[in-house]
Amino acid sequence: QRIFGILPRTLITAPCHLRNLRIPCLNADSQHNLQRVSTRIIPIMPSALAQDALSKARILAGRYGHALERPVVYTQGVALTSRLELAQLDPGYPCPADEISIIVADYLADPDAAFSASEGTANFAGINWASELLHVAGARELLVRTADRFLAADSGDSSAVLDPDYRVEDMFFAATVLRRASDVTGDARYLDIANRFLLDCAANVLQPNGLYWHCLSSPYFWGRGNGFAALGYSEALRGAKSAHTDALVANHVAHLEGLRRYQDSDSGMWRQVIDAEDTYTEMSATCMIGISIASGITSGWLDREAWMPVVESAWRGVSGGLGANGEVTRVCVGTGALESLDDYRDRDSVTGFDDRGGAMALWFAVEMLRLQS
Repeated sequence: QRIFGILPRTLITAPCHLRNLRIPCLNADSQHNLQRVSTRIIPIMPSALAQDALSKARILAGRYGHALERPVVYTQGVALTSRLELAQLDPGYPCPADEISIIVADYLADPDAAFSASEGTANFAGINWASELLHVAGARELLVRTADRFLAADSGDSSAVLDPDYRVEDMFFAATVLRRASDVTGDARYLDIANRFLLDCAANVLQPNGLYWHCLSSPYFWGRGNGFAALGYSEALRGAKSAHTDALVANHVAHLEGLRRYQDSDSGMWRQVIDAEDTYTEMSATCMIGISIASGITSGWLDREAWMPVVESAWRGVSGGLGANGEVTRVCVGTGALESLDDYRDRDSVTGFDDRGGAMALWFAVEMLRLQS
């Protein structure tokens, strides 16, 4: 009885390869019961929203997260991570750890050669799955070596690989790698770099309306840019508490409050340009903001009663735009810093299969499962 009062909670966040955990001191009956308990991680969830999130997660996981090309980019990396996290939550989804270990084997074989000299933070973020494969040789080393690339400082004591124009993409790209490296190693330097960059971005590109400019040189409220900002905070705040935590939470909540004012009341979505009602509702931005809200509720820095209607509305909007085979709807194409507001308004979008939108939709579905369970 004491064992079963402790182990299930531990196994909720354990890698999926531990489903087959064997404990020699238990007799055969207890081994059977432990196996049964450890694989029933999600309780029976009668809500239609939870069942929808589970169904969509399985569909998306069948389509995305099955390749890691060179150069690696965050989109494929996020999908791999989400598949591993789905298996932790869904006992009906086969653990993909062995399959993914083969997919990423080239990166694990030689962590020093994972990136070329011309690759940057968008590529580094593509290995965040390494924290979910620590039982595989090379994964820990790859994560730490990648995080070490952020340690080189510029003349102003900031990370030399982060954009001095305060591009909001780097808020996520830095936090997703550095927080995980800090968790794995216990080295607070990694998370401190991410935290300080988040605070610097808030000081420079967070505006009084609660929204982020894309960067200093592009003072426009790009939808996915605000998604990157929200995800950056969400990823960093999952790490150890630090002297920066209170300021990070305050900035993050202020940003989400700003975003909540611009959520489309009919669809639950956010737009390609957050404050421009004549721009299209954009799926990747909605997913990224939704992930951040779901994570905030689960982690306790957002009030559940106040924020559940917001994230549920966002999920319904995203879910309604997903096809039966994992197709997505209206996902903005890759976008650098643009020169004018009209450039953002007119930016093309993808409807169909898209790694960027599919990966973020899968992650959103996983976070909704975590929230609902």
